[in-house]
Amino acid sequence: MKVLVFHIGADRYGLPLAAVQRVLPLMELKALPLAPDAVAGLMNLHGASVPVIDLCRISGGAAAPQQVDTRILLVDYRAPQGEPHALGLLAEKVQGVQDVDAAALSPSGVAAAPFLGAVAGDAAGLVQLVRLEELLPPPLRALLFQPEGEARGIPS
Repeated sequence: MKVLVFHIGADRYGLPLAAVQRVLPLMELKALPLAPDAVAGLMNLHGASVPVIDLCRISGGAAAPQQVDTRILLVDYRAPQGEPHALGLLAEKVQGVQDVDAAALSPSGVAAAPFLGAVAGDAAGLVQLVRLEELLPPPLRALLFQPEGEARGIPS
């Protein structure tokens, strides 16, 4: 299986390549006042507003440093029993595409973070898969992906 490997701090994580639309350079994001810490802001993608989540923050760390190699991963996010949405993921550093042997994956044993999946080892250490569908807790998902009329405070 092909995964896009990125860093949160010193640790490596992977997303199935099929879920990644594009890897974008860091761009200016519109801040969202009173938004939860994990929300880095909104990006303008060809005229569409796309929410961006800071992967460092959503995993409990400090905000991702904004450096030359910081990237935004544009992914197809689909919540359980939900509609697909474009979502940006602010990644501290993207390492690249890597083949992960599905047979070599082992359970992580981490129940505290439901979005963390199986782990695979290689010469560089461990890569832990991110379960994209579990990344956003339901309250954050509801906040970011409201029906269009409700997002403006207008009942639909």
